[in-house]
Amino acid sequence: MSTAVQIVNKSHHPLPEYATTGSSGMDIRAFLTSPITMAPMERVLIPTGLFLALPENWEAQIRPRSGLAIKQGLTCLNTPGTIDADYRGELKVILINLSNEPQLITDGDRIAQMVFQKVEKVILEKVETIEATERGVGGFGHTGKK
Repeated sequence: MSTAVQIVNKSHHPLPEYATTGSSGMDIRAFLTSPITMAPMERVLIPTGLFLALPENWEAQIRPRSGLAIKQGLTCLNTPGTIDADYRGELKVILINLSNEPQLITDGDRIAQMVFQKVEKVILEKVETIEATERGVGGFGHTGKK
């Protein structure tokens, strides 16, 4: 069953859509009045012209596009970026150029993908100790290379 999400599109680009029946994310396009050249290691906030009204207990996650990352070295910071259900501002994407070359972003370029996710709320219960596990405090590569 699909969930309806209200969207306002102030850009002249088509609404985001799933590229294939198996796609998890919808491509998001840049909405620019003029092209942006990103220097190596430069961060830029890219407008989309899109505004969402998400149902309560839902979020939209903004994620990098794999092709943009491997071909141009462009990726999203704050990944995944979370759009909360009560946010009503324009969706903007934080891009960074991790390549050694300047990269050009033009109006209509597909810059990220948007995935919708239901959010389960929890209640934090303060305790003095937590249950031990086999892993314990091991983290950050504690299992080594296999």
